[in-house]
Amino acid sequence: MSTTSEAAGTSPAAPAQKTRGRLASFFCDDHRYVFLGTSAFALIGLALGNSVHPASSFLTASYAVESVLYYVLLAWLVLSAVALVNKLVKWRDYAATSPFAKPAAKRVERIASYVVWAIVLVFMADRWVVGFADLAAAAVAADSNPTDFWSSSIFMLWNTRSVFATGIQNTVLLALFGTVIAFFLSLLLVFLRIQVVDRSDNDFVRFLKVVGSGFARVYSTVVRGTPMMIQGLLIYFGGIGVLKAFGLSTGQIGAVWSTFVAGLVTISLNSTAYMMEVLRSGIGAVDSGQAEAARSLGLSQWQAMSKVVFPQGVKNSIPALSNELVINLKDSSVLSVIGVVDLMFATTTIAGKYYKQMEIYVVAMAVYLVLTMVASKLLGLLAKRLDAAEPGPVLGTSDVLSTKGTVSEEH
Repeated sequence: MSTTSEAAGTSPAAPAQKTRGRLASFFCDDHRYVFLGTSAFALIGLALGNSVHPASSFLTASYAVESVLYYVLLAWLVLSAVALVNKLVKWRDYAATSPFAKPAAKRVERIASYVVWAIVLVFMADRWVVGFADLAAAAVAADSNPTDFWSSSIFMLWNTRSVFATGIQNTVLLALFGTVIAFFLSLLLVFLRIQVVDRSDNDFVRFLKVVGSGFARVYSTVVRGTPMMIQGLLIYFGGIGVLKAFGLSTGQIGAVWSTFVAGLVTISLNSTAYMMEVLRSGIGAVDSGQAEAARSLGLSQWQAMSKVVFPQGVKNSIPALSNELVINLKDSSVLSVIGVVDLMFATTTIAGKYYKQMEIYVVAMAVYLVLTMVASKLLGLLAKRLDAAEPGPVLGTSDVLSTKGTVSEEH
């Protein structure tokens, strides 16, 4: 059994480690740089231990406990220095002769490093978490805008929390529904885009295929070649002009054609062009022999595309299609120019109210970062569940259709 494991180049413990998971392996396995990494963290703990206690510090009442924790960190740094000198002296045969490299010693070092990390986390909780809570409580209770950066940010955010929450909500809704609507529109347009005249087509069908393919090409070129901000302005004010031509009053137009609706239309139509090209690349990545085989079995062009090519093309495109949601979360910020109350509009409104920009823009940047990270994580889990996260087709939004390095070619 051991011979088989050695021949395979793996140790018997490898399957158990894989089953155990990364997190469990991190805590249960010995680490090569345990002294170096933990010492850097211990230095942070020492710096925090020498800093001023916040008003609500839970370590203030127990000076003896804090002193013990502080000197444990100091003792670890001394031990790390001794281990470093020992390694320099025994550089050539450190693993064989150093007492720090023995299996039992390495296990003790790993456990001791966890103690050091726990102590530093206690200092972080006391100085940073409790300190931030005190700062936030003072900022919320303040009668006027504080002068320091973080207190001012919290004060502005707290007093305009309803506007900020509405902006976040509208940003998420615009990106989510805009992406879903664009997906179904892109399915229709990509079907028109890839149409080719078949020998069995009559003149009317030929005409429809040529017109449909030409329309999809022009639509993709125009939308991808112009900024979404300009598109939003044209769609919003163009919609107002059309409704005025039908005799609607300003109040009636506002009820039918709100800035949110115009923004949703803008994002949907803009994303449709990009998703159409992504889908076209995914469909192009499907081996052409599959469509030919379907036709040879008696399927029509429509049946071959809808039952054989399209399902595979959509699956190939899922990673890039889902990424459009993340893009829309960020790009929806340009819709503030037409008055859509998204996160960007809320941010500029708050900055204009208090005449402070940096504080609230930093908060908005952090919110955008959290939204995109959460969306990316959820979409990654979705793609993995759909078995679409493997290296697959070369998906792009250019007019050049490349299938080099695709799943179909590799398999």
